[in-house]
Amino acid sequence: MRLLSILFTFVAIGLAQSNEPLRLEKTILLPDVKGRIDHMSIDVKNQRLFMAALGNNTVEVIDVAHGKRIHSIPGLHEPQGVLYLPDVNKLYVANGDDGTLRIFDGASYEPIKSIKLGDDADNVRFDAVAKHVYVGYGSGALAVLNEDGTKLAEIALDAHPESFQLEKNGPRLFVNLPKSRKVAVVDRTKGSVVAIWRTGGAFSNYPMALDEKDRRLFIVCRVPPRLLVLDTNAGRVVENLPVIGDSDDVFYDIARKRIYATGGEGGISVYQQENADHYKEIAKIPTVKGARTSFFSPDLSELFVAVRAEGSEPAAIRVYSTQ
Repeated sequence: MRLLSILFTFVAIGLAQSNEPLRLEKTILLPDVKGRIDHMSIDVKNQRLFMAALGNNTVEVIDVAHGKRIHSIPGLHEPQGVLYLPDVNKLYVANGDDGTLRIFDGASYEPIKSIKLGDDADNVRFDAVAKHVYVGYGSGALAVLNEDGTKLAEIALDAHPESFQLEKNGPRLFVNLPKSRKVAVVDRTKGSVVAIWRTGGAFSNYPMALDEKDRRLFIVCRVPPRLLVLDTNAGRVVENLPVIGDSDDVFYDIARKRIYATGGEGGISVYQQENADHYKEIAKIPTVKGARTSFFSPDLSELFVAVRAEGSEPAAIRVYSTQ
């Protein structure tokens, strides 16, 4: 009877895990990485994850298929945003401390170029049609550069830009401006702000994701912790839901119509899209306190969650597969 009881327990645990929208597949330890960890990017073909180890002043290169770190790029100054472009095999790193965008060769990891933008260079995005790199920085600006790092233009904003997202089939760019408590809508062809959307009674809007097909923008605010779903036709809020606290990254999984938000409170909030106006939280998966940043790869169907070092516990990347 005891053996049957143990067997039933294991079966129950297995069934519970299989019903979760995310399954922890592996943990990749990074024992020498100290301090805060910021954003990530991926080389899908070679399954290399690039992680901005802000507090360590390095970018860590991780082989996610084999579960090990394969390189560390030193000598950075609070790296925050990272972007890997496979067509040119280059890595772009935005540094908050010295305000530079640094470009590295994707094969040798050798530096190619350093561009001084201003203070607090942060998030980095790519316009695949125009082949332009966008970098948020300073007290209110987006720099527009070509792939070799030549600065082409600057878009003025009224506060420091945090996460921002670009339409693929349109000219707009949506950018979180938490210090001025709003979302700015930028026309990339005009290089200027064309609309302002307020976040109501929720503030500190840092992470952002976009469902372009359904014309929905996902904003996570920290005060209070809320997930806002905005209609990108008019900027109105169609959903306002509780979310994990201290979130710094959110992603939309178009294949499964899900939203993943990671927060320093120590968890992942997972929502299912029922239709464009209705979303339901289907899981809150525990992680580790301080695990604020993450990266979702739709190509690999995996969510990578960064865990900072705490006490005797080393830094790590937790790899979750979608279910």
